Amino acid sequence: MNRRRRIYEGKAKILYEGPEPGTLIQHFKDDATAFNAKKHEVVDGKGVLNNRISEYIFQHLNDIGVPTHFIRRLNMREQLIREVEIVPLEVVVRNVAAGSLSTRLGIEEGTQLPRSIIEFYYKNDALNDPMVSEEHITAFGWATPQEIDDIMSLAIRVNDFLSGLFLGVGIRLVDFKMECGRLWENEMVRIVLADEISPDSCRLWDIKSNDKLDKDRFRRDMGGLVEAYSEVARRLGILSESDNPPPTAGPSLVKH
Repeated sequence: MNRRRRIYEGKAKILYEGPEPGTLIQHFKDDATAFNAKKHEVVDGKGVLNNRISEYIFQHLNDIGVPTHFIRRLNMREQLIREVEIVPLEVVVRNVAAGSLSTRLGIEEGTQLPRSIIEFYYKNDALNDPMVSEEHITAFGWATPQEIDDIMSLAIRVNDFLSGLFLGVGIRLVDFKMECGRLWENEMVRIVLADEISPDSCRLWDIKSNDKLDKDRFRRDMGGLVEAYSEVARRLGILSESDNPPPTAGPSLVKH
């Protein structure tokens, strides 16, 4: 592979300079992390699955007019994306009580919420991504009031789409995390969906059994992470019933 300039490396992905101005290549790693990387393992095949699942979701969102950074998948582990200025917020949309919400408010995990709840967290690993309010966001200049409105509108649209998508394949969308970026188009700037949407960033439960098909299997030492992600991919029609993800599929250059 030719040497490419690395722009950024996070816990689960690497961003490289893209082939054209305004583009980047997003590479999915096999690293599984939890609790802001205090827990870390390499899980063979995880990056391949997240790349395929995120591609499937972002392409469908593009098709229904939701603005995203996604252009196309390049190979088993990489996507071509538009370069955006990431808004330093994690946006969490919750439909069912689970995880930190259950702990924080003493609500039994699995309780259906009265309505979907949108929460904001400041993206800062050193501070453990603290929860923040719209007042904090505007006071510290992380986003403008109009950008917050745009982000919330995006979050509602993505939640509606994902809830229906997963419900159709027997999966309950408990909650998910998304990130947004500013996409500059000449003098105009707009908010678009960025990062990834995969079982790394969603809580997905089987509707009948409540089996967890997401990263909680790693967080809670349940095992079977790749098997759970593969099940999500199969139900979405990304993998056939007989497919197994290539466990050591490196940075293949095979185009699809």
